Amino acid sequence: MYAITGITGKVGGVVAQSLLKAGLPVRAVVRDVAKGQSWAELGCEIALAEIGDAEALTKAFEGTDGVFLMTPPNYDPQPGFPQTQANAVAVKKALLAAQPKQVVFLSTVGAHVAEPNLLNNSRMTEEMLRTLDLPVCMLRAAWFMENAAWDVDAARTGAIHCFLQPLDHPIPMVAADDIGRNAAEILRDAWTGVRIVELEGPARYSANDIASGFSAALGHPVRMVPVPRDTWETLFRSQGMQYPMPRIRMIDGFNEGWIDFQGGIGIEHRKAQIPLDDVLKTLVA
Repeated sequence: MYAITGITGKVGGVVAQSLLKAGLPVRAVVRDVAKGQSWAELGCEIALAEIGDAEALTKAFEGTDGVFLMTPPNYDPQPGFPQTQANAVAVKKALLAAQPKQVVFLSTVGAHVAEPNLLNNSRMTEEMLRTLDLPVCMLRAAWFMENAAWDVDAARTGAIHCFLQPLDHPIPMVAADDIGRNAAEILRDAWTGVRIVELEGPARYSANDIASGFSAALGHPVRMVPVPRDTWETLFRSQGMQYPMPRIRMIDGFNEGWIDFQGGIGIEHRKAQIPLDDVLKTLVA
Protein backbone atom coordinates (compact mmCIF):
# COMPACT_ATOMS: atom_id res chain seq x y z
CA MET A 1 0.00 0.00 0.00
CA TYR A 2 1.25 3.46 -0.95
CA ALA A 3 -0.11 6.62 0.66
CA ILE A 4 -0.15 9.60 -1.70
CA THR A 5 -0.55 13.16 -0.46
CA GLY A 6 -1.34 15.87 -2.99
CA ILE A 7 -3.15 13.27 -5.09
CA THR A 8 -5.67 15.81 -6.42
CA GLY A 9 -2.82 17.82 -7.94
CA LYS A 10 -0.87 17.20 -11.12
CA VAL A 11 2.22 15.51 -9.64
CA GLY A 12 0.46 13.48 -6.95
CA GLY A 13 -2.11 12.36 -9.48
CA VAL A 14 0.58 11.03 -11.83
CA VAL A 15 2.28 9.22 -8.93
CA ALA A 16 -0.99 7.48 -8.07
CA GLN A 17 -1.86 6.67 -11.67
CA SER A 18 1.60 5.17 -12.25
CA LEU A 19 1.28 2.93 -9.20
CA LEU A 20 -2.24 1.85 -10.12
CA LYS A 21 -1.11 0.96 -13.65
CA ALA A 22 1.55 -1.26 -12.07
CA GLY A 23 -1.18 -3.07 -10.13
CA LEU A 24 -0.16 -1.62 -6.77
CA PRO A 25 -2.60 -0.50 -4.07
CA VAL A 26 -2.95 3.22 -3.40
CA ARG A 27 -4.33 5.14 -0.45
CA ALA A 28 -5.45 8.61 -1.51
CA VAL A 29 -4.85 11.19 1.21
CA VAL A 30 -7.39 13.98 0.69
CA ARG A 31 -8.93 16.79 2.71
CA ASP A 32 -12.57 15.86 2.10
CA VAL A 33 -14.56 12.92 0.79
CA ALA A 34 -15.66 14.70 -2.38
CA LYS A 35 -12.04 15.21 -3.47
CA GLY A 36 -11.41 11.48 -3.11
CA GLN A 37 -14.47 10.22 -4.93
CA SER A 38 -12.85 9.84 -8.36
CA TRP A 39 -9.91 8.00 -6.79
CA ALA A 40 -12.22 5.71 -4.86
CA GLU A 41 -13.87 4.81 -8.17
CA LEU A 42 -10.43 3.76 -9.44
CA GLY A 43 -10.04 1.40 -6.48
CA CYS A 44 -8.05 3.56 -4.07
CA GLU A 45 -8.51 3.55 -0.34
CA ILE A 46 -9.43 7.01 0.95
CA ALA A 47 -7.83 8.65 3.98
CA LEU A 48 -9.01 12.04 5.21
CA ALA A 49 -6.21 14.23 6.55
CA GLU A 50 -4.90 17.78 6.55
CA ILE A 51 -1.12 18.15 6.33
CA GLY A 52 -1.06 19.73 9.79
CA ASP A 53 -3.18 17.05 11.48
CA ALA A 54 -0.75 14.55 13.00
CA GLU A 55 -3.42 12.14 14.20
CA ALA A 56 -5.16 11.93 10.84
CA LEU A 57 -1.85 11.66 8.99
CA THR A 58 -0.79 8.79 11.24
CA LYS A 59 -3.85 6.82 10.21
CA ALA A 60 -3.20 7.70 6.55
CA PHE A 61 0.42 6.53 6.71
CA GLU A 62 -0.03 3.36 8.81
CA GLY A 63 0.70 0.02 7.19
CA THR A 64 2.19 1.46 4.03
CA ASP A 65 5.11 0.38 1.90
CA GLY A 66 5.77 4.01 1.07
CA VAL A 67 4.50 7.56 1.49
CA PHE A 68 4.66 10.23 -1.19
CA LEU A 69 4.83 13.48 0.74
CA MET A 70 3.94 16.89 -0.62
CA THR A 71 3.51 20.01 1.47
CA PRO A 72 1.09 22.76 0.39
CA PRO A 73 2.72 25.76 -1.30
CA ASN A 74 2.79 29.08 0.51
CA TYR A 75 3.95 31.87 -1.78
CA ASP A 76 3.56 34.59 0.88
CA PRO A 77 4.97 33.07 4.08
CA GLN A 78 5.31 34.95 7.33
CA PRO A 79 8.88 35.50 8.58
CA GLY A 80 10.40 32.28 9.83
CA PHE A 81 7.95 30.13 7.84
CA PRO A 82 5.76 29.30 10.89
CA GLN A 83 3.24 27.32 8.84
CA THR A 84 6.00 25.18 7.35
CA GLN A 85 7.44 24.62 10.81
CA ALA A 86 4.05 23.60 12.22
CA ASN A 87 3.39 21.22 9.33
CA ALA A 88 6.84 19.67 9.78
CA VAL A 89 6.08 18.95 13.43
CA ALA A 90 2.81 17.24 12.51
CA VAL A 91 4.34 15.22 9.68
CA LYS A 92 7.24 14.08 11.86
CA LYS A 93 4.89 12.96 14.61
CA ALA A 94 2.79 11.03 12.10
CA LEU A 95 5.75 9.33 10.42
CA LEU A 96 7.26 8.32 13.77
CA ALA A 97 3.96 6.80 14.85
CA ALA A 98 3.01 5.17 11.53
CA GLN A 99 6.47 3.89 10.58
CA PRO A 100 5.97 3.52 6.80
CA LYS A 101 8.69 1.53 5.09
CA GLN A 102 9.98 4.60 3.25
CA VAL A 103 9.17 8.18 2.30
CA VAL A 104 9.60 10.18 -0.91
CA PHE A 105 9.36 13.92 -0.34
CA LEU A 106 8.78 16.26 -3.27
CA SER A 107 11.46 18.84 -2.58
CA THR A 108 12.97 21.40 -4.93
CA VAL A 109 16.11 22.48 -6.68
CA GLY A 110 17.87 24.86 -4.30
CA ALA A 111 16.64 23.14 -1.14
CA HIS A 112 20.24 22.97 0.07
CA VAL A 113 20.72 26.75 -0.21
CA ALA A 114 20.90 28.61 3.11
CA GLU A 115 20.40 32.09 1.58
CA PRO A 116 16.92 33.31 2.66
CA ASN A 117 14.39 32.71 -0.11
CA LEU A 118 11.04 31.05 -0.73
CA LEU A 119 12.57 27.60 -1.23
CA ASN A 120 13.74 27.52 2.40
CA ASN A 121 10.42 25.86 3.21
CA SER A 122 11.62 22.68 1.46
CA ARG A 123 14.97 23.01 3.20
CA MET A 124 13.18 23.02 6.57
CA THR A 125 11.13 19.96 5.71
CA GLU A 126 14.22 18.15 4.48
CA GLU A 127 15.97 18.94 7.78
CA MET A 128 13.06 17.42 9.70
CA LEU A 129 13.00 14.28 7.56
CA ARG A 130 16.72 13.75 8.09
CA THR A 131 16.06 13.24 11.81
CA LEU A 132 13.90 10.17 11.16
CA ASP A 133 15.18 6.61 11.33
CA LEU A 134 13.45 5.80 8.04
CA PRO A 135 14.56 5.49 4.42
CA VAL A 136 13.82 8.96 3.02
CA CYS A 137 14.30 10.29 -0.50
CA MET A 138 14.41 14.02 -1.21
CA LEU A 139 13.22 14.34 -4.81
CA ARG A 140 14.55 17.76 -5.75
CA ALA A 141 12.61 18.85 -8.82
CA ALA A 142 13.55 21.74 -11.09
CA TRP A 143 11.37 24.76 -11.88
CA PHE A 144 8.01 23.39 -13.04
CA MET A 145 7.44 23.90 -16.76
CA GLU A 146 3.75 24.19 -15.90
CA ASN A 147 4.47 27.52 -14.17
CA ALA A 148 4.05 28.91 -17.69
CA ALA A 149 0.31 28.31 -17.32
CA TRP A 150 0.18 31.76 -15.70
CA ASP A 151 1.41 33.23 -18.99
CA VAL A 152 -0.97 31.61 -21.48
CA ASP A 153 -3.39 34.55 -21.65
CA ALA A 154 -0.55 37.03 -22.03
CA ALA A 155 1.05 34.87 -24.70
CA ARG A 156 -2.16 35.07 -26.71
CA THR A 157 -1.71 38.86 -26.80
CA GLY A 158 1.89 38.47 -28.02
CA ALA A 159 3.75 39.85 -24.98
CA ILE A 160 4.58 38.29 -21.60
CA HIS A 161 5.85 40.37 -18.69
CA CYS A 162 8.73 38.31 -17.37
CA PHE A 163 10.68 38.02 -14.12
CA LEU A 164 13.23 35.49 -15.38
CA GLN A 165 16.21 37.60 -16.48
CA PRO A 166 18.39 37.91 -18.48
CA LEU A 167 15.96 36.64 -21.06
CA ASP A 168 18.55 34.28 -22.55
CA HIS A 169 19.64 32.82 -19.19
CA PRO A 170 18.70 29.11 -19.03
CA ILE A 171 17.56 27.47 -15.81
CA PRO A 172 16.66 23.85 -14.96
CA MET A 173 13.00 23.03 -15.66
CA VAL A 174 10.97 19.83 -15.58
CA ALA A 175 7.46 18.67 -16.48
CA ALA A 176 5.04 17.60 -13.75
CA ASP A 177 4.37 14.30 -15.54
CA ASP A 178 8.07 13.46 -15.40
CA ILE A 179 8.18 14.30 -11.69
CA GLY A 180 5.24 12.04 -10.95
CA ARG A 181 6.60 9.09 -12.92
CA ASN A 182 10.02 9.36 -11.29
CA ALA A 183 8.48 9.62 -7.84
CA ALA A 184 6.44 6.47 -8.44
CA GLU A 185 9.55 4.66 -9.63
CA ILE A 186 11.51 5.70 -6.56
CA LEU A 187 8.69 4.62 -4.25
CA ARG A 188 9.09 1.10 -5.62
CA ASP A 189 12.86 1.10 -5.05
CA ALA A 190 14.61 -0.09 -1.90
CA TRP A 191 17.28 1.97 -0.16
CA THR A 192 18.53 2.85 3.30
CA GLY A 193 19.11 6.19 4.98
CA VAL A 194 18.75 9.50 3.16
CA ARG A 195 18.71 9.57 -0.62
CA ILE A 196 18.82 12.70 -2.78
CA VAL A 197 17.58 12.63 -6.37
CA GLU A 198 17.84 15.75 -8.54
CA LEU A 199 15.46 15.89 -11.50
CA GLU A 200 15.41 18.22 -14.49
CA GLY A 201 14.13 18.08 -18.05
CA PRO A 202 16.08 17.08 -21.17
CA ALA A 203 17.56 20.59 -21.51
CA ARG A 204 17.71 23.90 -19.70
CA TYR A 205 15.43 26.68 -20.85
CA SER A 206 15.36 30.48 -20.77
CA ALA A 207 12.58 33.02 -20.86
CA ASN A 208 13.23 33.39 -24.58
CA ASP A 209 12.74 29.64 -24.99
CA ILE A 210 9.34 29.96 -23.32
CA ALA A 211 8.43 32.74 -25.75
CA SER A 212 9.57 30.63 -28.71
CA GLY A 213 7.56 27.67 -27.48
CA PHE A 214 4.43 29.76 -27.11
CA SER A 215 5.04 31.25 -30.56
CA ALA A 216 5.10 27.78 -32.10
CA ALA A 217 2.06 26.61 -30.14
CA LEU A 218 -0.04 29.68 -30.92
CA GLY A 219 1.13 30.33 -34.47
CA HIS A 220 2.06 33.97 -33.90
CA PRO A 221 5.08 35.80 -32.46
CA VAL A 222 5.37 36.02 -28.68
CA ARG A 223 8.00 38.15 -26.95
CA MET A 224 9.17 38.54 -23.39
CA VAL A 225 9.07 41.96 -21.71
CA PRO A 226 11.40 42.11 -18.67
CA VAL A 227 9.82 43.51 -15.50
CA PRO A 228 12.37 45.89 -13.93
CA ARG A 229 13.82 44.42 -10.71
CA ASP A 230 13.30 47.64 -8.74
CA THR A 231 9.52 47.44 -9.32
CA TRP A 232 8.97 43.89 -8.05
CA GLU A 233 8.27 44.61 -4.40
CA THR A 234 5.73 47.35 -5.13
CA LEU A 235 4.10 45.17 -7.77
CA PHE A 236 3.82 42.10 -5.55
CA ARG A 237 2.44 44.14 -2.66
CA SER A 238 -0.15 45.68 -5.00
CA GLN A 239 -1.22 42.12 -5.84
CA GLY A 240 -1.89 41.40 -2.17
CA MET A 241 1.38 39.93 -0.91
CA GLN A 242 2.40 40.91 2.61
CA TYR A 243 5.87 39.36 2.64
CA PRO A 244 7.22 39.49 -0.92
CA MET A 245 10.94 39.24 -0.19
CA PRO A 246 11.19 35.42 -0.05
CA ARG A 247 9.60 35.21 -3.50
CA ILE A 248 11.80 38.02 -4.83
CA ARG A 249 14.95 36.38 -3.51
CA MET A 250 13.93 33.04 -5.03
CA ILE A 251 13.64 34.65 -8.45
CA ASP A 252 16.96 36.41 -7.84
CA GLY A 253 18.48 33.02 -7.07
CA PHE A 254 17.44 31.53 -10.38
CA ASN A 255 18.46 34.67 -12.28
CA GLU A 256 21.84 34.98 -10.58
CA GLY A 257 22.57 31.26 -10.62
CA TRP A 258 22.88 30.54 -6.90
CA ILE A 259 19.70 28.49 -6.98
CA ASP A 260 20.70 25.37 -8.88
CA PHE A 261 21.25 21.72 -8.11
CA GLN A 262 23.68 20.76 -5.37
CA GLY A 263 25.42 17.93 -7.21
CA GLY A 264 28.37 16.12 -5.72
CA ILE A 265 29.19 12.65 -4.45
CA GLY A 266 26.24 10.58 -3.36
CA ILE A 267 23.62 12.69 -5.13
CA GLU A 268 21.77 11.14 -8.06
CA HIS A 269 21.03 13.46 -10.99
CA ARG A 270 18.36 12.51 -13.52
CA LYS A 271 17.40 13.96 -16.88
CA ALA A 272 13.70 13.56 -17.68
CA GLN A 273 12.16 13.19 -21.13
CA ILE A 274 9.42 15.75 -21.76
CA PRO A 275 10.63 18.93 -23.55
CA LEU A 276 9.31 22.40 -22.76
CA ASP A 277 7.59 22.80 -26.13
CA ASP A 278 5.38 19.78 -25.47
CA VAL A 279 4.23 21.20 -22.15
CA LEU A 280 3.49 24.62 -23.69
CA LYS A 281 1.45 23.01 -26.46
CA THR A 282 -0.61 21.21 -23.83
CA LEU A 283 -1.14 24.39 -21.83
CA VAL A 284 -2.29 26.27 -24.92
CA ALA A 285 -4.63 23.46 -25.91
